[in-house]
Order: sequence, then structure tokens, then C-alpha cells
Amino acid sequence: MNLESIKTIINTVLQNRGKQEVESISESTELRDDVGFDSLDLAELTVRIEAEFDVDVFEDGIVNTVGDILAKLK
Repeated sequence: MNLESIKTIINTVLQNRGKQEVESISESTELRDDVGFDSLDLAELTVRIEAEFDVDVFEDGIVNTVGDILAKLK
């Protein structure tokens, strides 16, 4: 799992919702503030990550940054 994989999933969610894709992300990228995700976007992100990596990133609480996602996938 790397940043490029997460960026691809994030951009898929953004495309599905008719929102502008992100060009780059880092571990400090905020899902709500920087990417512009709302609760529906976060729900789709969770489903996509769980389907691809068999990990529920929200199992132990809310993730706020890309770094939070990476930590859960390690």
C-alpha cells in the first residue's frame, strides 16, 4: 500500500461524486479539509479500501488524514 494507491481510490470516489480529482496527496492530507470529502464520500472510501485491502479503516474510529489510512493498512 502506498500513497499512489490511496490517491487512485480517492480520485475514484471524487469522480463518482462529480468532484474535481486531486493531483497529489501526502500523509498529512486532510480527507475533509484538503480533499473535500463529506460523509458519503468517506463511506464510499471505506467500502473501496475494505474491498481492496480487507481492512475497515474506520473500525477503531474516524480517520482524518491519508497518514491515518496508511497506519491502519500496515
